[in-house]
Amino acid sequence: MSDILKQAVDILNKKLTDSDFSGLAKFVVLDKGSILIKDGIAKVSDDPADVTLSADADTFESILTGSTDPTSAFMTGKLALDGNMGIAMQLASALSS
Repeated sequence: MSDILKQAVDILNKKLTDSDFSGLAKFVVLDKGSILIKDGIAKVSDDPADVTLSADADTFESILTGSTDPTSAFMTGKLALDGNMGIAMQLASALSS
């Protein structure tokens, strides 16, 4: 497991602590691996999800740090989405709060 994924899981779990996100989402960090978020808890996993968000490591990191808005990343083609757009929007809201 890469250090990037371990650090990302820690950051995601902190951000999701007080959120009410209850969906099943997956971040695919290209060339690094996948993180599954289930019921507000992130872990390294490649299990299926209702929505999959894919980005390179730099884009993913900038989304986590808040320097890039997930919607902007999607609109500019830096973030790909496959699956339920509603769950993706819920996750974006949970991460930005």
